[in-house]
Amino acid sequence: METVLQSFMERTLVLIPAYNEEASLPGLLADVRTHLPGAAVAVVDDGSVDGTAEVARACGARVLRLPCNLGVGPAVQTGFKDALESGYDYLIRLDGDGQHPPSEALKLVEAMLRQPTDLVVGTRHGEGSTYHGNGLRRFVLKGLAVFVSIICRKRITDPTSGFWLVSRPLLQCFALHYPSDYPEAEAIALLRRQGFSLEEVPVAFKPRQGGQSSIQAWGTVNFAAKVFLALFVDRLRSVDPRGSAAFIKKGCPAP
Repeated sequence: METVLQSFMERTLVLIPAYNEEASLPGLLADVRTHLPGAAVAVVDDGSVDGTAEVARACGARVLRLPCNLGVGPAVQTGFKDALESGYDYLIRLDGDGQHPPSEALKLVEAMLRQPTDLVVGTRHGEGSTYHGNGLRRFVLKGLAVFVSIICRKRITDPTSGFWLVSRPLLQCFALHYPSDYPEAEAIALLRRQGFSLEEVPVAFKPRQGGQSSIQAWGTVNFAAKVFLALFVDRLRSVDPRGSAAFIKKGCPAP
């Protein structure tokens, strides 16, 4: 198993989108080296105004700098395209705030090795998670999970989790089309429409290790309303055959 895991890591890029995360990155990148040895690491600096890029480089990560703050969607899509162009077969996405413990990413890898799928999502509703959020946030996100489950025809417990393990075929789809702003729920709906598969794995999240969340209190309601609207509009769009699982898995070259 150790040899299989080592081979997997050599084909994997750890992607960390970061905006003003200089306080969290040293500990996070040290944990990546400890728990995900052999994997390459790329930090996408989304127009930070602090020392995010410098700290990431000092900790041994390759840095992709965006010219200004474009938001998490474009930052993540930049990492997806970079992983494709660099020839990686898998990508582990960790948030730059330290809430996704690299040690827990091994649960996603084990799930992928046990039963290959296009996406493994680490759900924060796992044993040992210290992420709880306030009552309003929990209520709103639970409603969003129910809605996403209905339109995806699959039970989804954590549609806003960014703790992902992505396979190469899905990277090709997301290199073509990936939502902006707060994209996880929309991306899950998109990949299901395009014929890709996903599974959830319970993991333990941690409290934010530094900085400040971009979604505060009643902002959660505005965020959910925007996602509901985006998901509804997405139902009206036709599926792009170039980004479908059937097209990509025929062995067509990456876009």
